[in-house]
Amino acid sequence: MSVELFVQYLFAGITYGAIYAIVAIGFNIIYNTTGIINFAQGEFVMLGGMISISLLPFMPLYAAIALAVLMTMLFGALLEICFIRWLESPGVLRMIIITIGLSILTREAALHLWGESIRSLPYFIGDEITTVAILGARISPQVLWVIAVCGLMVLFLSVFFQATSVGREMKACAANRRAAILCGINTRNMVTLSFMLSAGIGALAGCVMSPITSSGYDIGTGLAIKGFTVAILGGLGNSMAAVGAGLLLGILEAFSISVVPLAFKDAIAITILLLILFVRPHGLFGSSTAAGLKEF
Repeated sequence: MSVELFVQYLFAGITYGAIYAIVAIGFNIIYNTTGIINFAQGEFVMLGGMISISLLPFMPLYAAIALAVLMTMLFGALLEICFIRWLESPGVLRMIIITIGLSILTREAALHLWGESIRSLPYFIGDEITTVAILGARISPQVLWVIAVCGLMVLFLSVFFQATSVGREMKACAANRRAAILCGINTRNMVTLSFMLSAGIGALAGCVMSPITSSGYDIGTGLAIKGFTVAILGGLGNSMAAVGAGLLLGILEAFSISVVPLAFKDAIAITILLLILFVRPHGLFGSSTAAGLKEF
C-alpha cells in the first residue's frame, strides 16, 4: 500500500471515528446521569443535518446550523419531559423499549416531513472537488472540519464538566443521585440538561458530516449502532475512552475496505460489539462498573 493511499484511508477512518465517538459520548452523557441507554441518540444526529438543510434557504449556513442545534436540543428536552421524567424507577428493559420506540417515531416523522430523498449541506470551504495535499494524499477540507469540530466538542465537554458548577452538579448526579438530592441539586433538571446536551452535540456532528456523508431520514439507526458499539468498546460511561474507541473503529472500518467488500463494512461494528460483549463486557478501557462523568 502506498503512503498516499495509507494517509487517505487513515483520514477517512479518523473522520468517521470522530463522528462515532461523538455519538458514543452522547450515549454516555445520558447514561451517566440517568442510567438510561438512549437508543434514539442517532436520531439527534439525523435531525441536526436535516433541520439545518431545511433552514438553509432562509438564512446563512452557520446561522442555520446554530438554529438546528438549538431546535434539536429543545427536541431532546421534550423527549425527556414527555416520556422519561414521569417514570418512577423504570427497569432497564422498559427504558430500552421506550427509547427504541422514540427512535422509530422520530424516524417515521422525519420520513413524512422530508421524504426519502438524500440531501446535504454545502461544503463549508470550497466544494466537493476542493482538496488539500497531506503527505501526497488529497483530502477534502470538510474532513478537517469534521475532525476539528469533534475535537473542540470533546474539549468543551471536558471544560464544562470540570470547571462549571452545572457540570459538577451533573457529575454529582452521576456519582450518587440520592446524595445529590440531599445537597439540594435538582436532579430532574440535570436529567433534562443531559438530554439537551446529548442532543446538541449529536446535532452539531450531523451538520458537519452532512456535506461528506449526506443526510436522510434513516441515517440515525446505523449511527446509533456504531455509537453504541463505541460506547461499549470504550467502557460504558467512560466518555474519554469513547474517543479512542471511536477512532479505533473508524480506522478499522476504513482499512477493512482494502481487504473485504464494502458491503461488509458495517458487519465489522456488529462483530466487534459481539466479541466485546462476550469477552470483556465492561469494554477495553472500562472497569467492571461504569466509570461516570469523572473521566471528563
